[in-house]
Amino acid sequence: MKPHDRQRMIIDQVVADGAVDLTDLAESFAVSKMTIHRDLDQLEEAGLLRKIRGGATIEAGTRFESHFQLRERQGGEAKAAIARAASALIEPGMTIMIDDGSTAAVLGRQAVDKRPLTIITNNVAILDTLRGEAGITLIALGGIYSSKFNAYLGKATEDALTGLRADLAFLSSPAVAELSVFHMDDDVVRTKQAMMRAAAARMLIVNSARFGHTALYKLSDLSQFDAIITDTAPKADQCALLTDAGITLTTADTETDQP
Repeated sequence: MKPHDRQRMIIDQVVADGAVDLTDLAESFAVSKMTIHRDLDQLEEAGLLRKIRGGATIEAGTRFESHFQLRERQGGEAKAAIARAASALIEPGMTIMIDDGSTAAVLGRQAVDKRPLTIITNNVAILDTLRGEAGITLIALGGIYSSKFNAYLGKATEDALTGLRADLAFLSSPAVAELSVFHMDDDVVRTKQAMMRAAAARMLIVNSARFGHTALYKLSDLSQFDAIITDTAPKADQCALLTDAGITLTTADTETDQP
């Protein structure tokens, strides 16, 4: 088997399982552990996974978020549920901002049901999906293109946002710890913060699996969001923190407010 084909199969497995074991991979492909090490090194250099002791994962770390093309293949049902709950906040005629996340991309596709809308985004998946869509005024935020995040980022993006204003901004995050929201990339953080400043109301859309995780850069306090939408309630200790802080969490599985 060619290395490219083997690495593609490794990626398929890690997307399906979240993590892979080095020994299991070596046995499965009938190659040495050193060969698998080289495969994982190359995939890590490409930003597709993160090596850990005894294997690799695509779960986020303090400095790592997996490539957009892998994240968009994960958690389809949860993303669709979060997007449905988020789209319920949108009314026809609004101007909304949607960020670079893979869940945000699903929201962008669902938002067409609320047309006419003006949508401001740096998310290339949304731009590709909605270009030419009737009833949608699409404002593309330019900047430096990041293939890892499939989005435009940087000073040009931030500068463009200073001249815009939206009714709602939908922001995503790979890490929520206690009462704070984090991200591992400083360019992404600055763009999200610029979106927050440019919106009358800010909505956090986040998978429940992301609670209890941190990353290098603090994006904001949870209290800065007007709504926090997730798929299912996180662990009891996180819910207790939110309750004590007076923060309401909307869970898409029941479409009711928690806790």
